[in-house]
Amino acid sequence: MLVTVPIAGELKFYPFGDDFRVSMGTPAFLFFLLFLQRVSPIVSGVLTGIAVVLFRLALGGFTEEAWSLHSPVFFYYLTYGGMFALLHVNRFYQRPLLLGFLAVIVEIAASIMEISARGSFPLSSLDDIAILAVIRSFFVLGFYNILIYREQRKRNEQMLVLISNLYEEMVHLKKTMQQAETITKDAYDLYRNLKPSEFAQTALRIAGQVHEMKKDKQRIYAGLSKMICNESIQDFMGAEELGKIVVRINQKYADLLHKKITFHLKIEGAHPQYHVYTALSLLNNLVANAVEAIQDTGVIHIFICRKEDDVEFRVVDDGPGIPDKKRDLIFQPGFTTKYDLSGKPSTGIGLTYVRDVTESAGGRIRLEDTGGTAFIICLPIHHLIKEGWEHALLSG
Repeated sequence: MLVTVPIAGELKFYPFGDDFRVSMGTPAFLFFLLFLQRVSPIVSGVLTGIAVVLFRLALGGFTEEAWSLHSPVFFYYLTYGGMFALLHVNRFYQRPLLLGFLAVIVEIAASIMEISARGSFPLSSLDDIAILAVIRSFFVLGFYNILIYREQRKRNEQMLVLISNLYEEMVHLKKTMQQAETITKDAYDLYRNLKPSEFAQTALRIAGQVHEMKKDKQRIYAGLSKMICNESIQDFMGAEELGKIVVRINQKYADLLHKKITFHLKIEGAHPQYHVYTALSLLNNLVANAVEAIQDTGVIHIFICRKEDDVEFRVVDDGPGIPDKKRDLIFQPGFTTKYDLSGKPSTGIGLTYVRDVTESAGGRIRLEDTGGTAFIICLPIHHLIKEGWEHALLSG
């Protein structure tokens, strides 16, 4: 701020004659006050005012005439920062129109103070000052809100990916809870059949331990469910927006792996809004697998197609493909062909999750050889839209 504002102040013009200059210093200062929310506006005004005066003196010479010409600008930035703090402008970041109105008032007050410090204030200049204040203030607010929107979108995408990953873990957790329930029942039946042998108590103890494990998983599942439900992020989203999020996520993933991959997204048919976490987790698993399969450079095609009452997710890559002998194994839990740089294998549950979720929703997944690899998921649309998903949630 102390460097940028003085330099921006040299981009200037004189709409009111030689006694008052209008520069880009004010828009730059307002932007920093909006951006640096934890810095006191009064302190910012004092330090920026000193910095601007010293910078202009350094350019024009430390003379009495130069001091008389440039010193009033200190009162401009002092008043600007003081009024910004007095009106508590930093409380209204979520109300851009009110924020803009207050910024106009602040600039008008600062301009009046600077002109007054120069000896006189012609009332005829007030209209011009007000018009200029409106233009500059709302220009800065527009630019600032664009940056905030982009940052908010980035945070929302990161949160969507995080929640979709948690949603995936919840599916695995629910499956292990069901398995624990089955083991508990089998162990208890074994206990009843073994009575009164010496192994009966062992079977009963195993049943109790597994039951305790299930209760712990239930508490974790409930906590994750509550956390996901409390997030104020859109639960249902259009196909094109979902596809673009998947592309952006995996473009960053490809860059992280130092791979040059081109993504092509194609939406076919009219689509309703789909449950974000289910659709995102399915698509992201397939596309991330494609990114990992490609060696250094390649192309990934992502299709989201409407097929009457079904939706088809198709991910096609031009990687090396999957050998025939491994095709029957790729959906098995724990099976993987991917290892990190240290030789540690991946979990091998991504495709298992995709298959389980797809089949539990009455859909199907298949693998096709296209020279590379193509995974196709076909799901009943009613399972992904709001009404069908809520019904499945309540019944499951």
